[in-house]
Amino acid sequence: MRIAGFSRGFAASLLVVLTLAGCATPPADPAERAAFEQNNDPLEPLNRTILDFNQFLDLILLRPVAKVYIAIVPEEGRDALKRALDNMKEPVVVINNVLQAEPNRAAISVGRFTVNTTVGLAGLLDVAQKWGLEKQTGDFGQTLFVWGLPEGPYLVLPVLGPSNPRDAVGMGIDAYTDPFSFLATAKDLDEIEITRFVLDGVDRRARVMDVLDDLEKNSLDFYAQLRSLSQQHRAAELRHGAAAEPGTNFYEDPSKATPTRADVAPPPPASPRP
Repeated sequence: MRIAGFSRGFAASLLVVLTLAGCATPPADPAERAAFEQNNDPLEPLNRTILDFNQFLDLILLRPVAKVYIAIVPEEGRDALKRALDNMKEPVVVINNVLQAEPNRAAISVGRFTVNTTVGLAGLLDVAQKWGLEKQTGDFGQTLFVWGLPEGPYLVLPVLGPSNPRDAVGMGIDAYTDPFSFLATAKDLDEIEITRFVLDGVDRRARVMDVLDDLEKNSLDFYAQLRSLSQQHRAAELRHGAAAEPGTNFYEDPSKATPTRADVAPPPPASPRP
């Protein structure tokens, strides 16, 4: 069964969660109300429970596997694998930048995919970066942001971690529009797609090993710190790294503001290096 099928079913279930989130009652105290809205986390009790589950799964499975991966695969090999996995995601980046009316970014990603798939040996080498074709971002959650769809409440997803309903639905759409996933299904090669999914997850976990260990060790509230950092990271990612305009309300999180084309306008593409 295609992995995207699970993503679609899971995304649909989030609509129920979003409906339940609307039943949460904001605090009456102004200061507490401001903090409530800033965190955008009406489902905090549920989210904390899911985080506890994720940490347990990480302790018994994900972290040990990631440590073995680090031990047996040299850094150069891990970097090459990551580049190859990222190269397979380039078509989805192209699709989403087209949907976001970002032709320059889409063209750069087309160039990156062409160069790295051929000269770069299926992406094992990032030759395109050396030629001045900088890596772009683009996913359907970001596309929905550009189209003006609100993100909904903060959610901690089982296994997948910090997210929100908009990004969760976006992950499902990206899975369906991924040409490699589509090809694997058409050719009845689900094992290849599952292997790709697992390798990507293990590599991602390995790359944040020290960061998460340090964060958990030094945080008074690991859940709150993880929520804050993940929201900040995603807010910057949605705008391709550009800072959000400050809101008129001191307590308003600028990352929650309705996006405009100016918010996500790309810088001029870099000139190819000689």
